[in-house]
Amino acid sequence: MIRPEIAPKEVIINSDTILNSLTDGVVVISNSRRILYMNSAAKELFSRAGDENMEGKICREVIHHSNCSLCCLMAAAVKTGEVIHNREVFIGKGDKTVTLSVNAALLRDEKDDVIGAVEIFRDISLLKELKQELRDKYSFEGIIGKNYKIHEIYELLQEVAPTKTTVLIEGESGTGKELIANAIHHASPRKDKPFIKINCAALAEGILESELFGHVKGAFTGAIADKAGRFELADGGTIFLDEISDITPHTQVKLLRVLQESEFEKVGGTKTIKVDVRLITATNKNLKAMVDEGKFREDLYYRLKVMPIVLPPLRERKDDIPLLVSHFISKFNRQMGKNITDVSTDAMETLLEYNYPGNIRELEHIIEHAFVRCSGDIILPEHFPKDIQKPLQDLVEKAIKTENPFEALEKETILRLLEESDWKLKNCADKLKISRTTLWRKMKQLGIDRGKSGKP
Repeated sequence: MIRPEIAPKEVIINSDTILNSLTDGVVVISNSRRILYMNSAAKELFSRAGDENMEGKICREVIHHSNCSLCCLMAAAVKTGEVIHNREVFIGKGDKTVTLSVNAALLRDEKDDVIGAVEIFRDISLLKELKQELRDKYSFEGIIGKNYKIHEIYELLQEVAPTKTTVLIEGESGTGKELIANAIHHASPRKDKPFIKINCAALAEGILESELFGHVKGAFTGAIADKAGRFELADGGTIFLDEISDITPHTQVKLLRVLQESEFEKVGGTKTIKVDVRLITATNKNLKAMVDEGKFREDLYYRLKVMPIVLPPLRERKDDIPLLVSHFISKFNRQMGKNITDVSTDAMETLLEYNYPGNIRELEHIIEHAFVRCSGDIILPEHFPKDIQKPLQDLVEKAIKTENPFEALEKETILRLLEESDWKLKNCADKLKISRTTLWRKMKQLGIDRGKSGKP
């Protein structure tokens, strides 16, 4: 019993009440590895893993966790005499496996003899799933495209990811440079270590240097305490410097030293800090031209581009647009709770004819815009932003090139309204202000058939 002093009257609190209020599982084990006690959270946790009626049994008979046969946590605590922190284990069998983070400590009597152990379990299954989801998102499989240029990049990524080689990613804004950097990190041996990213263009020179390398207290006005920089925080992992072309000559010198010596000093400091960091950089500018113009150090340039990766603009890989559109439709269906299935033939034609100065990011925004405006299950050209919609003049010019311009224009108009109405003849007829029978007759006359339109 625990008896805290609470004025004005004494309150007695049973230890079970306290332990059963915890969300973490608590298990007490004897020297013989027999389970003496489990709080409510532990019972619920192990019940989900397929174990019940556990108290009084030998722990390995019911817990079945992944460390039992190789490294009993209690034995490890006895051997080291220290608390075991955040050891990852698995309990349960088959589809009932649960991932846990475990802390373990020995229990001693007044003579300091070991009488058992207490293990505290926390369910981290969801955290593991989220980490896996993140890895899947940034895996090579997350790089969408069938264009031969993308396939070449895919092969290059598989070769460079396992190494520590410095990578320079070049490409226009919106081509997916950060996605590539993430994919390299998550496919590398450093995947469980930090991935630190910083946009060099977003920070002024003095601030950028402090962000990258840290500073000591008093280094400048406002430096009221020591601060670790991004390189120090990324030790053992990867640092991604976007828009590397924007760093100043002074910062270029410090960055070159990190690449050559794997060391630096904080701003205002004298202590040399050693780090093990993989560097990935990206730019949307021509770094070689900047070297030729004396705006970027040549020695740093060649250090950065040990493995250059050049991402093609979307206008050079238009055969990937249907795949990307399908990906974004799935993404926004999940986010917005809609059930849009496709884009119309005319809408896809519009997307294929556009040149995308903003590349993949712009295509994503176009599809998002269409999702907001589309109330049916098919995206039409009129759902796109005005600046990419094909004007009526395009339809007229297309019709003029046919043998019967008026008939061609009439057919195109009816087709668009049918797609907008999800091929519901009554809705389309109402928009045309004609009867359903007249519309059906017009469709037959003009050879309009849903099966021939390419729509399901």
